[in-house]
Amino acid sequence: MTNVYRIASYHAQTLCVFTNTTPIAAFRGAGKPEYCYLVERLVDKSARELGLDPAELRRRNLISPDQMPYATPTGLVYDSGDFQASMDQALALAEQSNFSARRQQARDAGTLLGFGYAVYTEPDGYLDNRVALQFDPSGMLTLTSTGQTNGQGHATIFSQIVASQLGLRLDQIHVVQGDSDRIGHGSGTGGSRSTTVTGGAIVESAEIIIAKARRIAAQMLETNLQDLEFTDGRFVIAGTDRHIGLIEVARASFSAANVPASDGLGLEGNSHYIARAYNYPSGCHVAEVAIDADTGFVRLTRYAMVSDFGTIVNPMLLEGQLHGGVVNGLGQALYEETVYDPDSGQLITGSFMDYCLPRAREVPDFVWGLNETTCTTNPLGVKGCGESGPTVGMPAIVNAIIDALSEFGVSEIDMPVRPEKIWRAMQASIQKT
Repeated sequence: MTNVYRIASYHAQTLCVFTNTTPIAAFRGAGKPEYCYLVERLVDKSARELGLDPAELRRRNLISPDQMPYATPTGLVYDSGDFQASMDQALALAEQSNFSARRQQARDAGTLLGFGYAVYTEPDGYLDNRVALQFDPSGMLTLTSTGQTNGQGHATIFSQIVASQLGLRLDQIHVVQGDSDRIGHGSGTGGSRSTTVTGGAIVESAEIIIAKARRIAAQMLETNLQDLEFTDGRFVIAGTDRHIGLIEVARASFSAANVPASDGLGLEGNSHYIARAYNYPSGCHVAEVAIDADTGFVRLTRYAMVSDFGTIVNPMLLEGQLHGGVVNGLGQALYEETVYDPDSGQLITGSFMDYCLPRAREVPDFVWGLNETTCTTNPLGVKGCGESGPTVGMPAIVNAIIDALSEFGVSEIDMPVRPEKIWRAMQASIQKT
């Protein structure tokens, strides 16, 4: 709840409400968008009431890099991050310096332009997963994981991590996911944990394979263990050109003549990785909206974001996660709502004919950048990325809408912010005057 700010104490009261509406389950974000929306709306509202630039109020209160690791009043410990640098970089990407000119030009055409942003951090990468790495006699490596992809590109990411650890080509790696009969129990996919937790298990499993392969290589090369260096998929005798590749060692491991008596046949490594601490991705998202002054129709015209996801494994898949997450946030902010008949309790928005989702034409081009600080709580130095879009997208968009309506004295408006709500808010202001 304290987000990225230096807040010394924190108190909260909660209410439990029983309802007969449709039950819900965890969705992308799962509690994180709610806190971020509340905090970032409060910060923006406070800045306006104090007559301050929202960015300046944030700068005065952001946790600085030299305060890391930073213990929050709720017991979380942020290990790394540079929140102000991310915000400043995002505002520059969004061309904040030229916004006044854009706003005036839009106003002359009967359009209200608004500029809003939000900063965030969130706890990711908890619980556990299992990984088994096993070579077959041909030298092919099979990676079996308790995680299960549903569109994130896990097979690619996991293969890349294995390849970087063992010096293999991607076509030498076969990935099996979610087969509990082969691997046992794990916490699966969720909570932006896959690269962190499954990646950690891959690193540990790879280390086991390298350790056993080193013993086999030493026997095959007739040298001491301490004289062997492992680099680029090969064991090299230090100071010489004598070497043997890991694939060759894997094939040889199925012959008892090549394997030390203390080791069994084959080459494999298994790990049950348990995350001992969270990782904390962070960043700043900036939205610019245009509102028709006559109808209240709103559209997102610009979107910029700068994120800290620690070490980046695959930039293309990361961009896909960012785009998909932001569209989730856009849907919540402007379009999506479950509506019930107040008399019968019947769900009215029970199909996609009635439940509004954002389409491609509602989504502008995204501009994005990275501000990487390495995570210190996992072997890869990575931070979760899958839930950043819905977490920070909602407050950024709503802050932009409130900014566009500021001349009408509007300080609050409920999501989803549909044209009718905007029109009514503007009309209420006009009638008061």
